[in-house]
Amino acid sequence: MIAAFVLIGAGPARAGENTFVEVTPNSVQAGSRVHIRAGCENDNNRQAQVESDAFGRVTVRPDNGFLTGSATVPGDKQPGDYPVNLRCQNGNTASTTLTVLNMAQPSKGPATGGGGTAVGGRTGTVLLIGGVAVVTAAVALGMAGGRRRTGAGS
Repeated sequence: MIAAFVLIGAGPARAGENTFVEVTPNSVQAGSRVHIRAGCENDNNRQAQVESDAFGRVTVRPDNGFLTGSATVPGDKQPGDYPVNLRCQNGNTASTTLTVLNMAQPSKGPATGGGGTAVGGRTGTVLLIGGVAVVTAAVALGMAGGRRRTGAGS
């Protein structure tokens, strides 16, 4: 997988004293949700539009003196920096940047067996006894074969 680790500390962009747009967090994994907070000068009692190629168009609505909303970045969104643009009803605009990451997800560990030698497992004991039995049989057969050769050569 492609890993993009470009993280920029972009704060809210301000077009006027009180016209701004913020996206939190400003760097997200594709498939994540972002929260949007904006201000439109003295026009925060009317909704506004926020648009980005990262998540499409979102309407932000009045909420305790700010305009707020949220959006989800699609899981298949390509990594990169995407402009986020605010358009207020009073004509003011502002923008900021959202960084979409596509980090490789951790995979499962290697398939190395069932953990038979783990504490509390009986499989390890059975294997140990079986191994000792095989080695003992091989030694006994080796000794028996060595005696025959000696006896045949005399």
